[in-house]
Formats: sequence, structure tokens, C-alpha cells
Amino acid sequence: MSEPSLLTSPLHSRHIAHGAKFAEFAGWDMPLQYPSGVLAEHQAVRTGVGVFDVSHLGKIWVTGPGAAAFVNRCLANDLDRIGPGGAQYTLCLDESGGVVDDLIAYRFGDDQVFLIPNAANTAEVARRLGEAAPEGVEVRDVHRSFAVIAVQGPESPRILEYLGLPHEHEYMSFREHLVDHADVIVCRSGYTGETGYELVVPGEAAGDLWDAMLVAGAAPCGLGARDTLRLEMGYPLHGQDLSLDITPVQARLNWAIGWDKPEYWGKAALDAEKAAGPERRLWGLESTGKGVPRAHMTVLDGDAVVGETTSGTHAPTLKKGVALALLDAAYKPGAELELDVRGRRLPVRVVKPPFTKASPK
Repeated sequence: MSEPSLLTSPLHSRHIAHGAKFAEFAGWDMPLQYPSGVLAEHQAVRTGVGVFDVSHLGKIWVTGPGAAAFVNRCLANDLDRIGPGGAQYTLCLDESGGVVDDLIAYRFGDDQVFLIPNAANTAEVARRLGEAAPEGVEVRDVHRSFAVIAVQGPESPRILEYLGLPHEHEYMSFREHLVDHADVIVCRSGYTGETGYELVVPGEAAGDLWDAMLVAGAAPCGLGARDTLRLEMGYPLHGQDLSLDITPVQARLNWAIGWDKPEYWGKAALDAEKAAGPERRLWGLESTGKGVPRAHMTVLDGDAVVGETTSGTHAPTLKKGVALALLDAAYKPGAELELDVRGRRLPVRVVKPPFTKASPK
């Protein structure tokens, strides 16, 4: 029996034409990098503007009377903190407090919420919401219907202005705009720490929009640069820095929890862990010697094992290795530790992310 083929973005042919190198990501064949290379793409976003195809991200509509209130009873952040036109980072938890997924919620109104989960978890998030939805509330997984294009970097407002798209709204807010009869959602958000936008566009309209961005001077960027950029900011990646085994309290995401809400999935477990204090916490590590941290490296204090890295890379902006690591709760920023790098000790310092300064939002 043949293996199922990978899913592809509506922009797949464009990536081939531009010489992209592809990699499998959550069942999707996505561009990892272009001929310019990860370092050049990383630098383009930090100093100019880069554009990413992130169409593998999920898309879920929750609609019907009381849809926003329903979502708020399920997901961890407090959706009532934002109004129509607002976007919010939130978490879907299981009853143990583990993270099923982290996602962005767009609040269109009391009866309409759009969710963008991670690619690998879209079906599971949709399933959980669908099974819990009250009569009259519909949960629709529209993963394949839309493309998502991220425009990131200090010059990203110029690209949107060139395209005639809204670009002056506040961070974590969105606007809708018609482009050639296609309704484009423009959200002031991103995963790089730079000024940027994420555009949700019908799949059939994505190609022309992508082409216009490249004409305007945006550099095409792949998921390799997206990972180095997010790690420099200390942003967690689900499946590595967040998971069913890593709670938001351990990951220091207390700000993304609606602690005063009467209910959300996993509330009892999270309240108990917060009150008792977590046994481990997610901190940053900066290498103080030569070497590049990677995921699943043992963290040592002398001969004692005190944690494990969850993500790691060479940070192009800092020109040093950085990592996120789950450490025993006793360890705080400033502590000097070591990583076991295939039997060699790499000295590291515990720090509070971000590793590099974010641009003004």
C-alpha cells in the first residue's frame, strides 16, 4: 500500500519556480529555504522584509449564537479581553493541564470566531470543539480553503501599503479588505518578533498576492528562517516547547490564561499546579562556549541532571547558540550550567527570553 502524499500549499508551484528546498512539516510539503539560504532570509526579516508561506497552519470557523462565549468556555485565555477586530494568543488544554495546541483566535463578533491552530493539531482542536459545541454553534474545519502569508520585518508596512492593504492598525488586531473580489484578513501579528502581518486569503487568490509582494521587494523565506527567528525571541513551538506533557505554568505562559474565568478546559489542574508551584520551568539558555544547542540535550549542574533542552539553534543575530530548556524549578536566570553535547560539555547561562530585542509593535 502506497504512502499518502503530502499536502501542498496553494503557492507550491511558486516555491518550485523560485528554487525552494522542501521539507515535510506536519504532513505538508513546505519550503524550508530558498537558494539565498537560511541566514540571508533571517537577516532579511531582521533588517528589511521577508514573506513566508505558512498555509499549513490550520483554519477553523466557530459560528452561531453565542459562539464567542462557547469558545471562551473552552480555551484558556479570556476572549472577553478583546472585542470585535481583536486577535488573541490562547491555548487548548486537556483536563490534565497539558497543551493540546496553542493558537490565535480572531474575534469577529459574539457569534463568529476564527481560529488558527498549528497544522498537526487542527483536526484534534476541531474535534474537541465540535463535540462540545451546543446546539446552534457550528465548528467548521476549513484547513484547505485558505492560504496564510506572513509578511515580517521593519519594512513590512511598506509592502502592505504598496498592495493597498490596511497596515496602520494596532498589534494583535485585524482588518478585512477586498482584493480583486477576494476577502483578505490582515492581522498585525507574527512569529518573528518584528513588525509584521499575517494575511488569511482564499487559496485561489493567494498566488497574485504572493507575486505582488515579491515585486515590491519582499524576500521569500522558508520555515528554516522562521524557526531561527522565533527561537531568538523565545517563542515556543508546540510539540517541542509545549505539549500534553508541558503545561502553560511550566512554560511560563501564565499571561495567556484567564485565571479569573469560571471555566475553561484544564482549569482545575492548572489552578492546582499554580498554587503548588511547578516542579520545572521553561527558561532560555545562552551558550558561553563554542557549540550549538539542539533539542533533547541533557542539562547538567556538575554531575547532576537538572533539565533538558526542548529547542536549540545557532542565533544568527547574536552569533551564538541559544536554547529553550525545561529546568528544575530551583534554577533561575543567571545560573551557570552545562549541556551534554554528545559527551562534550558546553557551558551555558540561564536567561529570560527573548534573546534579542523585539522591534516596536
